[in-house]
Amino acid sequence: MSPRPFASTLALTFALASFATAPLAAHAQADKTTTNALEGYFDFVDANAGTILPEQIPADDYRKFHVLDVRDAAQFAKDHVPGAVNIEWRQVFAQRATLPRDKTILVYCNTSSFAAQVAMALRMDGFENVRLMYGGYNEWKARGGMDAYARASKKS
Repeated sequence: MSPRPFASTLALTFALASFATAPLAAHAQADKTTTNALEGYFDFVDANAGTILPEQIPADDYRKFHVLDVRDAAQFAKDHVPGAVNIEWRQVFAQRATLPRDKTILVYCNTSSFAAQVAMALRMDGFENVRLMYGGYNEWKARGGMDAYARASKKS
């Protein structure tokens, strides 16, 4: 087999692949409204905006929050922050109408990764009252849970 037919076949394959993926590329681009919202969000937010450490929350203050656990139902059933409401992270945006806009929402998952996505999506939808529990449930538990603030205050 000469290199010429292989080169022609390879060129044809790349041409077909580029035509086949062209619609995907067009759909991957965000619309103007989404782009503006993302730019505004990232212009406003710094790396720690909206985060709160467990040791910054006195035990009595948890009642002031709408505590939102975005882990799956099995993890929530096993243990959670007292008073928390459970909506799995993938469902929060679809159920956002059930969330208060007049009370601070304290959102957490195991480590903050999914909760951070939830917090960003809610903020992009106009929720200005969302706080992310830094380190998630694992960090909350490790730092003393409801007593994290009292423990940190004794060390100072």
